[in-house]
Amino acid sequence: MESFARNSTLHYKDVKIPAPWGYISGRWYGNRAERPILAIHGWMDNLGTFERLIPLISDCVGVLCIDLPGHGRSSRLPSGICYSVYDYVYIIPMVMKEFGWTTVSLMGHSLGGVMSFMYASMAPDTVDLIISLDVLLPRRVTNPSKITQDIEKCLAEERRQVDAAQEPPSFTLNQLRVALDKGSNHSVPLKLADHMLHRQVAKSQIYPDKLFFSRDGRVKFYHIFDIEPGLAAEMAKRIRRKPYLIIKGGLSPFVGHNCDEAMSILSQDNPNFHFYEVKGASHHVQLQAPEECAQYIAPFIRSHRSATNRIIRNSEITKSKL
Repeated sequence: MESFARNSTLHYKDVKIPAPWGYISGRWYGNRAERPILAIHGWMDNLGTFERLIPLISDCVGVLCIDLPGHGRSSRLPSGICYSVYDYVYIIPMVMKEFGWTTVSLMGHSLGGVMSFMYASMAPDTVDLIISLDVLLPRRVTNPSKITQDIEKCLAEERRQVDAAQEPPSFTLNQLRVALDKGSNHSVPLKLADHMLHRQVAKSQIYPDKLFFSRDGRVKFYHIFDIEPGLAAEMAKRIRRKPYLIIKGGLSPFVGHNCDEAMSILSQDNPNFHFYEVKGASHHVQLQAPEECAQYIAPFIRSHRSATNRIIRNSEITKSKL
């Protein structure tokens, strides 16, 4: 079988965070003696989305990347439970509780960035910095009937999983690369697809030279709500003046005019708010242009998570079991 083409030599420790439905799978890169950055991937992705970025920033502080439930190697939610951005937000305090953190540093791409904004607005006193990759707010819902359609599709997918007596359709590795490239609107090109695929496929037991997507098919139809402008403004006011870094892909529509008011509030009288655009990159900006992203992220982390600041702001030590 063709092998995955990846270059990832950075040292890490695999972790499993207990959850009532199973566990959350993760990788802790770099320093494990102090509280790390918590990195959260986007919809239908997994922690592999950060593989090219982490080696360029992990000298500043460790990074704990997690797979959200139903994604990557994390457990699926139980049958009968649909995926929702509301419930995903609770993953953040769950991780904090597991490691004994009273403060968290957040880095999120796409859905992970939306989660970071939402959590920081709900519990601003527990967040010391936010790094948001090509997102701030969810994109506006233009077709409300899609929500109904997604509910029906999610239920159909669940019935399929329960009733299916055989594994999902399988493909060659190259076919999966093409599918990921196409499904991401070419944001995850063929040459970078393996950074994601190695955590979201399984070997077919029927066709030894083929693989199938192992993530929960229900995540395709998860529910994300539209944060209307008034609510977005109130949420941003609760985060105001906190260190906030937003990096936008120059070819991506995900940080649009619907974000203008919230960004204005976040940046008002805030020398620690930064916005950068990476020309030529699309939605997976951290995967396509990790070097340029690191030019902005590394000094931001150093500024707000320096050795002195870590001692002052957070004296917690990671549980010895890691």
